[in-house]
Amino acid sequence: MSFPSPLSQPPHGAPALIPPPAASPAPLPVEPRRGHVWAIWVVGLLIVLLVGLVGYFLTFIGPSASLVGMVLALLPLAGVLFAVRLVDRWEPEPRSLVVLALAWGAVAAVAIALLVDLALTVVLRPEPSAAQDFFSGVVQAPVVEEVAKGLGILLVFAFARRSFDGPIDGVVYGALVGAGFAFTENIQYFAVSFIEGGVEQTSMTFFVRGILSPFAHVMFTSVTGFALGLAARRGATPRAALGPWALGLVGAIGLHALWNGSATVGDFFGLYATLQVPLFAGFILGVLALRREEERLTRARLGEYAVEGWFTPQEVDMLATRAGRRAGLAWARSLRGDRTALMEGFIRDATELAMTRQRALTGRDPDAARVERVHLERAAAARAALFAP
Repeated sequence: MSFPSPLSQPPHGAPALIPPPAASPAPLPVEPRRGHVWAIWVVGLLIVLLVGLVGYFLTFIGPSASLVGMVLALLPLAGVLFAVRLVDRWEPEPRSLVVLALAWGAVAAVAIALLVDLALTVVLRPEPSAAQDFFSGVVQAPVVEEVAKGLGILLVFAFARRSFDGPIDGVVYGALVGAGFAFTENIQYFAVSFIEGGVEQTSMTFFVRGILSPFAHVMFTSVTGFALGLAARRGATPRAALGPWALGLVGAIGLHALWNGSATVGDFFGLYATLQVPLFAGFILGVLALRREEERLTRARLGEYAVEGWFTPQEVDMLATRAGRRAGLAWARSLRGDRTALMEGFIRDATELAMTRQRALTGRDPDAARVERVHLERAAAARAALFAP
């Protein structure tokens, strides 16, 4: 018997059957999304204003001083963003909206404030005086800057309402807008101090703005965000939310004016210790109270699903408490293959499910039923994967 080549072998029997591939698991569903034409317009506006701001800094301050100011301004910004991230850990906001809020504060709000100040200067032609400095710092700046920053929060509320569930979300968006504004404003302050007084004056300015008060703008604008967050929790439409937004602006402007007034009249450090520090402490306590309310709401909404058999009471305890989440993540790490990512997804989808049900109860999300089904299916898939052998 001849073979095609010396290396070929004759068949010894019927070939073994190759089993067919297992059916691929169904892909996890995703939330229904709407077209975001508004985002394209906002990004375009931010790009135009950014070009203008860069030109302003390069023309009136210079590249070297601007670079020094930017490097120094990054330090308090990093600390503020870390703190905001801690506040936002329970139900993190979408990264796209985090970037948008930060960019609105750093670019749009600053540009709007500069343009309004320039227009008022051209129209009113004020004479330099102590009274004019007081009016500019204690009245004009707080009103113009807080309205410019508040427009960014209102924009998120109006066009991304599914990601604006309540007061803690409003505080987060307000804090991000305020952090962005403070970053760009600090570049200018640090750069001007470097030009006028060198390292010594720059160090003093950095101590006051970067160490003593990195959260000042964050705290002011968070008041506006808090008011809009309350409106969101109650199911207000964008038009109905204009009243709470204006009321929040009054609080933000008042705090801003109080801060600027303490810097222009009286003993700044004395007022800082006796007034600003207690206000900041109260702000922190308020944020912690809002976090506890968010946990309570998550437990209440998930408990309703537990009644219908979607979750066990033990799972609700794990998903709706910080201690339970830590224990769940530790358990997932001990499983074969380290299933931490699966547990994180389970927690995330369960939390989003609770927020979706809250939106459904207030009637402000027409897609709530579809989004609810998506997160139910994703949570069920995550649980099955966690318990898979």
